[in-house]
Formats: sequence, C-alpha cells, structure tokens
Amino acid sequence: DSSAEITDMWVDGIHFPTEASLKMDAKGAWKVTWSGGPEGAPTELKIESRAGGGRSRARLGDKDVTLSQTRNQLTLLAPAEVFQGKDAKGTVRLAGVILDGDMSGTGLMPDGSAIRWRATRAAAAEKKTEEKKTDEKKAEKAEEKFFATADAYPAGAYGRKGPPAQPQWVLVKNATIWTSGPAGRIAGGDLLVHNGRVDKIGRGLASPAGAVVIDGTGKHITAGLIDCHSHVAISRGVNEGSSAVTVEVRVGDVLDATDIGLYRQLAGGLTTANLLHGSANPMGGQNQVIKLRWGGLPDELKFGGAKPGVKFALGENVKRSNFQSASGVQRYPATRMGVEQVMADTFAQARDYERANAEWKDGQALLPPRRNLRLESALEMLKGERVIHIHSYRQDEVLMFIRLAEREKITVATFQHILEGYKVADEIAKLGAGGSCFSDWWAYKFEVADAIPYAGAMMRAAGVVTSFNSDDAELARRMNTEAAKAVKYGGVPEDEALKFVTLNAAKQLRIDDRVGSLEVGKDADFVVWSASPLSTYARAEQTWIDGRRYFSLEDDAALRVAATTEREALVQKALVERMKVLSGGGGGGAGPAAGARRADGPPTPDVVRTIQLIEERAALEYRSIYHNGHNGQNCSTNALQ
Repeated sequence: DSSAEITDMWVDGIHFPTEASLKMDAKGAWKVTWSGGPEGAPTELKIESRAGGGRSRARLGDKDVTLSQTRNQLTLLAPAEVFQGKDAKGTVRLAGVILDGDMSGTGLMPDGSAIRWRATRAAAAEKKTEEKKTDEKKAEKAEEKFFATADAYPAGAYGRKGPPAQPQWVLVKNATIWTSGPAGRIAGGDLLVHNGRVDKIGRGLASPAGAVVIDGTGKHITAGLIDCHSHVAISRGVNEGSSAVTVEVRVGDVLDATDIGLYRQLAGGLTTANLLHGSANPMGGQNQVIKLRWGGLPDELKFGGAKPGVKFALGENVKRSNFQSASGVQRYPATRMGVEQVMADTFAQARDYERANAEWKDGQALLPPRRNLRLESALEMLKGERVIHIHSYRQDEVLMFIRLAEREKITVATFQHILEGYKVADEIAKLGAGGSCFSDWWAYKFEVADAIPYAGAMMRAAGVVTSFNSDDAELARRMNTEAAKAVKYGGVPEDEALKFVTLNAAKQLRIDDRVGSLEVGKDADFVVWSASPLSTYARAEQTWIDGRRYFSLEDDAALRVAATTEREALVQKALVERMKVLSGGGGGGAGPAAGARRADGPPTPDVVRTIQLIEERAALEYRSIYHNGHNGQNCSTNALQ
C-alpha cells in the first residue's frame, strides 16, 4: 500500500520512533470558521483513518481533500469548487497547527488572496474496521491549459512585449519644470515632445492634433536622472582581476538586459547609467553607457554615440591590501608606487607598439607587430579617443595621478568616489576633470577615514563639475534624494543640486548634447514627479526615455496583478503533482532528498565539488528568474571578494 507509513523501528532492541508516530491525533469531526473566505465555505472538516491503516483521509464539506501531517502541523489541499462552486478551478492551500485541542491557520485561494481559519473538535473519530468504497467514479475534468508568459522580454514578471509606443506628440501641461538648463525652473510650464525629442518648453503651448496630454497640475518635471557610476545589468561579476592591466575587456560585451535592477531604477526616475568595470586593478576594463530601455535586448540598451571610456583605480583595492591569494602569490603591484609604474609602463609600451606599426607601414619592417588589443586601447587614451574614469580616495594618490595624466596628456573624465577631493579640488579643476562622488558615505574602510558630506559642495565651489553616483543597485533607485543632500550639506541651490544627478553627470560622460537637461532638440528623457524631486516624499509617477513611457505607477500596478495571477496559476499546476505525492499516489519524486548522493556512496570528486561551490555562489547573485540587481563584486566595500 503506497499510503502506508512506518511508525516505529527497533534496532538491537532499541526503539526508534519515526515522525509518523509523533503526530498528534487529528482524527474526528471539526467545526470550521473562516475569516476572509468566500460565502458558502464549508463548516465541517472530517479526518478519519483509511481502511487498513496508513495516511489519514480528510473531507471538507462533502469533498475529499488531500491531507499531510507532521507532528502538530497540517497541510490541506482542497479543490476550489469546495469554496467557490462547481465551476471553480484550481486548488486552495490551507496550513495550520493543532494547539490546545484546536486547529488554526491560514490559506491561499487560487487567485492568491489570503484567508484565515479556525477549527474546534466537534466529535472524536469513530473507529472503523473497513472503509466505505466509492459507488461511482467521478469523471475527470479536462485540465485547464495554462502557459507561462512567452512573448515578453524578460520572460517573467514585469517583462515587456516590445518597446513602449512612441507617440508623435506628447504635451505635459501646467507643471513645474526643472530644466537644468538656461531656462532654469518654470512654474506652470509646458513641455512639448515631438518624435522622441524636446520640441518646445514654455507656457500656454498649444496641443497638436492627436497629442498625448499629461496634466501636470501639482506635478514636477525633470530631465531623466543619470548615474555616473553603476554596476547594474552586468552579467556575472564586474572585475577581470587576473591582471593589473585589462583595458582590453569590455563591459558592453556582458550586458544583462534581464537585470530587474533596470526596472526598479526606472521607478526612481533613472534613465541613463555609466556601467563601469570594477576596481580590482590599476587599469581595468572599458565602460558602457546605457539608457534603461527595459525590455530591450542588450545592444538596445547601449547609448549610441557616447564617448568611449575605461575604468582605472587607485588605493587599497588595486594593491590588494585586503586580499589574500589562494596560491600565496601576490599580484603586482602591491604598493602605491607600483600602481603608478604599471600605468606609466603600459603607456610606454603603447607608444612602442604605435611606432612598430608605423615602421611596418613605411616598409621599415618585414612583418607587422602582433596585434595587441590591450595596447590599442591604451593608444586610444593617449590620442584622447577614450576617456578615463578613475576610482580614487586619498589626496596623495589623486595628485600622483594628476601629474601622470599631465605627463601622458591623457583625458580624465572623472575621479570616481573622490572622497578626499575637497582637499585637492583646485588641482582637479585645473586638470579639467570631473568629480563623481558619494554624497555621504564614509568610514567603511580605512582609506575613506577623511571623507566628509560637504565634499560635493566644496568641489563645486572650486569649479569642479560634480556629480553624485550610486555604485549600488539599491541606491540608484533614489538618486533624487542623493542630490538633495548637496542642499543639506553645503547649501547648494536646489536647481544646482539637481544637476548633480542630471546635467553634471551628462557633462562628465560627454553626452550633455543629448541628455541631462530639458532643452529644445535634446532626447525626450524626462520624469513626472508627484512633488519636488528633492523631497523625500516625491514619487516618480512616470519615466520617459526617447519619448517612450518606460515606467508609470499605473502600468506597474497592472503588471503586479498580472505577475501575481500568472504565478498563482503556475503554482496551481504544480500542486496537482504535489497532491499525488502527499496522498501516496507518486508522480513527484522522492522528496527533497531525491537525487542526493547516498550516504554510503562514493565521495564527490574535488572538481565536481568546486563546480558546486561556484554554482552556490552564483545562486546568491541570481536568486530568481532575473539577475537580482546585486553584484557579487563592486567598487567600494568588497571589490576583491
């Protein structure tokens, strides 16, 4: 009998009770009351033994239900028709415990709505010697077919079925418009968009025929926010840390367009991000600027025409201060003077490579030099074709790199993090570099001990183009309140503070001719806020990119309902097999231990165990159908883990 259970075992005369023997006796008749359940829900639950023993059977009202019990905990799976009539589909899940002679618990209806229940014992079970056999078999109902979303990308919750529509005309009426441009802030202003570009900004603009009109009364409009330092949507790690110089690797080759962080950051008004390599080496990989076109393929995220860049780094991370090599061999460089020399050597090698190519083209060499992508990237820097974003903290290292940049005549777009930038702001401004810093991070490792929240305001006052960045998928959801900290710490005017996450970041990325402010001719990347964007109470109600609405609270609410409905439908299908297992009918494997190595089996080979450990680590990063928005490595607190 597949429903039989082992209750007791004896080994060498010693009694070993099993879980089955430790169950509390739930058999009998129970009176059930419901909270939140549908009208007509059954009020009687009967639990009785099967003929010949084995698992107990249960009936809720006049219908058989599946019962599983572990000690005093019960799980009941009931057909929906018990609660909602004969035409209802799906399975109701009930879970409860027996305490002090009563049952109580919670449940989920097929649509995901929650209910509560309580049962008191009405009568003890009658002892029976045999079970009544069913007189007739019920005709099996045709199983309802259900298919998971297959025409959306990403293929799961919040996925899109193609890019949002781009209306020919969009008009936002009577809003407070923060242009971040020469027009400043316009109260009661209108924004007119035509085919994905800003067409007009002013007051009292006429609505073209067929225009999508947004009532901006009480709303605030800003340019789409820009994060100058992000690691969102990068697949499986941000550091190629195997060498001190890896300027040939490209973040753009490993974009993960399914990262749910993209959608979450859209909900915070972010439209553009600078995806950077990590800080594990002095000269890291090439960056990729993207627009958060959620639902697009990786190449569709890329910001066409953005200035190519590369990630450099200084400090503890690159000299491996907090890193112990498994092999015991320390990677060069291990000191700050070694970091500078690695950079100087690479640029010298790049010039030699350029000279060797020129000699071959002039006929002075029989063969061309072997192609070297690393040195070609370094040459792009020397020619000003690729700008540098450098992870930096301490003033002494910053000054060292400024002198190196002046000698090599390379273009430094930003000093990233730059928490001691306030000490050398005049030198940064003289170089023409920007400062993309944290608003108020400090004390998370030794080299940031002198960080202060006034650094951004002080650098701006010294003439440095300053932005605030996230370096964190969660923080990137509220860059507007990061900008507000420049007002709190340093008294930066509100409109100038907003530029810390709009126009200034665009200037640092060399894309301010396209984004960063609301000006005629620029991309229609804008956000509709419920209140002042610098308020902690403000919500991004709509986020537009290229004149397409990629996020709105209204759309989000509908997507949440759709995701819940689909999930519950899939769960209902899975429960069919689960019910077979619980009732002893098979069809679902041998439980959680199925497929596990037997205790008396051969040991797992080292290589297999290594692969398992790698997979376990990856599972921490990829907990769902999507990349969960958090990288195992980043640029600040754990770059080398």
